[in-house]
Amino acid sequence: MRSLALVLTVAAAPATHAAATEGAFLPRATEINGTTYRWQVFVPAAVLAGEDPSPPVILFLHGAGERGRDGEGQTRIGLPAVLRETPDFPALVVMPQAPRDAWWGTPEIEQLAFAALDAAVAEFGGDADRTYLTGLSLGGFGTWAYAYRYPDRFAALIPVCGGVSPLGSRLPTPAWHPAAVSPDPFGETARTIAPLPVWVFHGARDRRVPVSESQSMVAALEAAGASPRYTEYPEVGHDAWVPAYREEGLFAWLFAQRRSR
Repeated sequence: MRSLALVLTVAAAPATHAAATEGAFLPRATEINGTTYRWQVFVPAAVLAGEDPSPPVILFLHGAGERGRDGEGQTRIGLPAVLRETPDFPALVVMPQAPRDAWWGTPEIEQLAFAALDAAVAEFGGDADRTYLTGLSLGGFGTWAYAYRYPDRFAALIPVCGGVSPLGSRLPTPAWHPAAVSPDPFGETARTIAPLPVWVFHGARDRRVPVSESQSMVAALEAAGASPRYTEYPEVGHDAWVPAYREEGLFAWLFAQRRSR
């Protein structure tokens, strides 16, 4: 589908990073059908210094509150906040931004997400067998959806306080989505992504996205023969991303996963 649209990615002029000791957030822009979308990529220090031509890659999908067109909102919470705390983070992290009236299932935003991912890897390098997908809240919904749509693209998933139920009339469910394909979107999703390693996070007191979304998805994966990891925080509400992306051992687990051929 992305090949049907004009996709043009513009990179800022690269600086000299031969002595880089910290990773950097770099702004980028992609034009799709005449509309410019701003996004960012975190580039590890080893890549900036020319020492790592094939880093692991993470596609990060933000939540509803970070939507916009400034190219900045998606870098403030969740995984990007952790990157600012740990500037020696070893992975290339691609952070597209959806506008206010869209979500990750909107056709042009789906094109944006993968155009940004492809452009970042083309510019900085990346390991196709260690390419991962994560997102929070609305981005958690996007994580499940993209994993279902592109199960061979990613090596592992980290969905945070997301789900697979229809999002409602304001954010239409695309025809390819498991909620449009089957009356049991959990089972439909699980049957497709069962081979993928998954670590799911949710807060038990979440009033925005019911914890039952993650519970049902984990149960469906187990019924499909998978062994997902699931962390439910008893005293946490919707902002499960705060402890989730700081969970001990999370990234050691993630970077150990490789895409199955």
